[in-house]
Amino acid sequence: MIKSGKPRNQRRFRYTAPLHQRQHFLHAHIDKQLRKKLNLAKRTVQISKGDTVKIMSGSKRGSSGKVSAVNLRSGRIMIEGVTRKTRKGKETGIQVNVSNVYITDLNLTDKIRAAKLKVAVQPKPQPQQKKEKPATEQKSEPQQQQPPQHQHPAPQKPPETAKVEGIK
Repeated sequence: MIKSGKPRNQRRFRYTAPLHQRQHFLHAHIDKQLRKKLNLAKRTVQISKGDTVKIMSGSKRGSSGKVSAVNLRSGRIMIEGVTRKTRKGKETGIQVNVSNVYITDLNLTDKIRAAKLKVAVQPKPQPQQKKEKPATEQKSEPQQQQPPQHQHPAPQKPPETAKVEGIK
């Protein structure tokens, strides 16, 4: 990873690191009770989409929610339920730095991640299936297409003027 002792070169490494190395920068502390429950020796784990985290510092301190997105380029995460209002009054998500959160529940539906942590895989929750409408209603009459009501005429080109040859 970082080979230099100079702060300038360490900063340059972090800012120019490729994405496969940047994912190692996104580790966060695990809740002590969760560590005991899962019998983990590690203190930090890489944050993944679906983990439940709690914000420890900043204006949204104390808020918790599921991680909805992980941005490797900026090193920040988006958390469901942590929003702010824009100038127009619309709710938008806030990106939180990984160093300001700790993990309260892990998403262990990924087999590879569970194997790394040496924890049993949790089954994925089954999405609810959409109920299909019965096919008893069938339209017997085809609908006729009506032309749009507000049509503007196509723009016309100005008439071409005759070219005058001569003056050299």
